[in-house]
Amino acid sequence: MLDNKSILVTGGTGSFGRAFVRTVLAKYPGVRRLVIYSRDELKQYEMSQEFSQQEFPQLRYFIGDIRDQDRLRRALEGIDIVVHAAALKQVPAAEYNPFECIKTNVLGAQNVIEACFDTKVSNVVALSTDKAAAPINLYGATKLCSDKIFTAAMNIKGARDLKLSVVRYGNVIGSRGSVVPFFLAQRKNGVIPITDPTMTRFNISLEEGVQMVLWALENAHGGEIFVPKIPSYRITDVADAIAPECEQKIVGIRPGEKIHEEMITTSDSPNTIDLGPYYAILPSTAELTDDYLAMRGGTLVELGFAYNSGTNPDFLSVEQLRELVRKHVDPTHEV
Repeated sequence: MLDNKSILVTGGTGSFGRAFVRTVLAKYPGVRRLVIYSRDELKQYEMSQEFSQQEFPQLRYFIGDIRDQDRLRRALEGIDIVVHAAALKQVPAAEYNPFECIKTNVLGAQNVIEACFDTKVSNVVALSTDKAAAPINLYGATKLCSDKIFTAAMNIKGARDLKLSVVRYGNVIGSRGSVVPFFLAQRKNGVIPITDPTMTRFNISLEEGVQMVLWALENAHGGEIFVPKIPSYRITDVADAIAPECEQKIVGIRPGEKIHEEMITTSDSPNTIDLGPYYAILPSTAELTDDYLAMRGGTLVELGFAYNSGTNPDFLSVEQLRELVRKHVDPTHEV
């Protein structure tokens, strides 16, 4: 699928970008060019120590910000595929710095789309988050705007041979700033801070996220928001898996934080299709839904269906969480 293709990853030095690059280099050695586009020269330098251009001559490290449309256009010259992973993602930081979050997550998304329109890009997959469904914080609201921008871009692409789709998934275990590394760091203090003992979250590994993006690149028609079927976890079970000897201290939820996360709301149910391993949320046009079913198969979910981390029938146990932490975050097996 990716052999002889040129790919650009925005936010390519992040947790997802590094995993995506690692997978593509291993699985598609015939990839023509793989461009890591990000604004942090230090992270690019650090990444180049693991993935050097001497060993992988198809790699390019391109400094740039998605807020800069001219730089994006230059970076996208000769690019076939774009994976858009760049975003400001920390909920408290977004609440305190809303203008900056909007500039990157909303206006930056628009810049990516318009730069793709102006070049010969043929396939775009944008990364989203569970926080974009029924958002109550600014980060989620900006990602909902981004999702809408990418899916609506199919309406104005004209005669361009271009597909744009979105993948929306839950918390990535072990990613920077996520709960598992935080709890691992906190356990030396003997106390694990718990925001709310009833809190739940969806869980996905970086590898599963990468495979989902690759699946979307191959299977998207354009305009979909893809959602994976993944397990949930209880925040107290994560604490028990990582630091069973520690006290759990209730500290209250942070600004803009939910008790449970949603990825599909009841309002999405009339145009949500079950594709087996994934759901596809389509733009709310009945004719499009009928056409999609005829083209891609699958079944419509029941009206009123919602996909919520608290009501999800699939929950990870403490031991399963411990094994996931050992596999993906703490290979020394200290948990």
